[in-house]
Amino acid sequence: MVFVRTTTPRPVDVTAVFPELASLGRPAIRLHPRAGSPSVRESSVGGPLLWSVTEPWPHCEGSHLDSGCRRSPAEVRLERSMRARLHRDPRGPAFTPEEEAIKDRNAAMLRERLDAGPPWPAECRVPMLPVAQLYLRDIPLLRPPGQADLLQILWCPYDHDPDYKPSTALFWRSAATVVDILATPPEPYEADYPGYVPEPCLLAPEAITEYPNSLDLSPEMRQVLGDWNRWQAADVGVDSSYADYPAEFYDSELADAPGWKVGGWPPWGRTDPYPRFCAVCDVQMVPLLTIASFEWDGGTRGWAPYEDQAAAFADSHVAGQDPAQPTAVEVGSTDNMQLYVCPASPEHPHTDLIQ
Repeated sequence: MVFVRTTTPRPVDVTAVFPELASLGRPAIRLHPRAGSPSVRESSVGGPLLWSVTEPWPHCEGSHLDSGCRRSPAEVRLERSMRARLHRDPRGPAFTPEEEAIKDRNAAMLRERLDAGPPWPAECRVPMLPVAQLYLRDIPLLRPPGQADLLQILWCPYDHDPDYKPSTALFWRSAATVVDILATPPEPYEADYPGYVPEPCLLAPEAITEYPNSLDLSPEMRQVLGDWNRWQAADVGVDSSYADYPAEFYDSELADAPGWKVGGWPPWGRTDPYPRFCAVCDVQMVPLLTIASFEWDGGTRGWAPYEDQAAAFADSHVAGQDPAQPTAVEVGSTDNMQLYVCPASPEHPHTDLIQ
């Protein structure tokens, strides 16, 4: 499946209004994940990983907060599939024979675990779930170490203290070295939260240029950005409803793009800018990947790709699913999880932040 997503032109060329911002432009690649059936040889979100049978599958060794969800990843996916089916055919059966079989199998697995007793999630090693697989050929903005050409990201589908977010793991590898591929990786007995179980999605990578959120600008530049007279003098047709807060127009329409992306600028808002420093060499870390709860929301619909504008401004969902949430991922309070890496050495430990 090959498809294209194209960011609609920004309503204003921000560097024409504020030439001072030109030097702050950063490259980013919007991933535009959309529901599909990716293979191990394709870049994806929530798809299968190119993983060798000889390499141990990563498990989370941390302490887990057990919410009592008691739903396996397979059951979470089944419930989503059923909702979509019943949305298309409200008169259809409550369960198809295939769905009944999956439901029974999941129930048997849960009974087996409960009958076995401890260790519970807080004590046991939990298999991690694939979050994203990114090939360098598709995402040339990646800066892998050595001869690596593939980045794989997994997380544990439980919240962890002290920040109440999934723990993440990154793996850089050379795809050519993986010969015998692991066909059926282990999965956790349950997911703490359905939003931690990504739906398989193919990607339509698109290169763009981003500008910093106003919180990342100097106080002097923020003052200039908030000068409505400057906007008027540029005669770029900005709606006068923004006269009292032009910086909000800049942040929502011109600065950093929402959604899944590699590189670019951080989408601050939950907190003020929070620099991250490498634990090994103390270099300031840079954004690697933004894992987004939504591709757009009510305030950022203008960033919806040209091909999705009709869906973005429609009131109804498609097949019972929100077109702004094709991955079904939801972190924090519908926030973003940002992964950061050391620019001096991507092999140094990464860090993450809910924003």
